[in-house]
Amino acid sequence: MPWNIPILLTWTRVLLIPIFTVLFYLPTTWIEPQTVNLAAALIFAVAAVTDWFDGFLARLWRQTSDFGAFLDPVADKLMVAVALLLLVAEQRTYVIFAIIIIGREITISALREWMAQMGRRNSVAVATIGKLKTAAQMLAIFLLLLGDNEFYRFDFIMIGNILMCVAAMLTVWSMFYYLKMAWQEVIKK
Repeated sequence: MPWNIPILLTWTRVLLIPIFTVLFYLPTTWIEPQTVNLAAALIFAVAAVTDWFDGFLARLWRQTSDFGAFLDPVADKLMVAVALLLLVAEQRTYVIFAIIIIGREITISALREWMAQMGRRNSVAVATIGKLKTAAQMLAIFLLLLGDNEFYRFDFIMIGNILMCVAAMLTVWSMFYYLKMAWQEVIKK
């Protein structure tokens, strides 16, 4: 396994997941709920930034590797899935959004693995629709993690759920896009 800064940033995301999770289970006598919300949102923001930054650095410094290509999406999917499950448990978002997003991630991960085995990994490479989905999803989760923190009278829960609805629609759209791209490769064969 190669050790470089992009891989270390990816491992940082993996290591942030238990810290992020434990915040929600600490007694309120130890840490106030508002502080939990802010800390969780900041940890999630750091994870989202390192997601972009590790890929950027890996390409810039030509430090891409098969292990990094494997670990990066796993770290992303774990962080998003854990955040969604915690938000559903906290009743800040709807279970249907979590089902759609997590279900799509499992489906597309399996599809990418299958296409890679066929030697057609690039046929399901990340597209613009996938990037838009990710941006909406990350911003929605960040706002939902902020919870009841009032800032200039913004209702973070309401805005976060509107964005989560947009993210869920983009999630379905992107899933069908990737399935269509893969199907075109399958019928060529």
